Amino acid sequence: MNEKQTWRKSSFSGANENCVEVSMAAWRKSSYSGGRENCVELADLPGAAVVRDSKSPGAAVLAFAPAEWSVFLAGLRES
Repeated sequence: MNEKQTWRKSSFSGANENCVEVSMAAWRKSSYSGGRENCVELADLPGAAVVRDSKSPGAAVLAFAPAEWSVFLAGLRES
């Protein structure tokens, strides 16, 4: 989890100084995508690795705990 996170003020905070800030994930393409348009994007968040479809960036994401992510990557390396 080496990506620097970006923070933004939540739209629910209003105009006052007591606001909530939300972290924005730093997405990157999977090295398995090979530069094609149909690819998987990954982001590291505190305590999770998240995956999404680049064609539908606003759709649901899959979140993996660090231990689950390690097992998933090990399975990819074996195949």
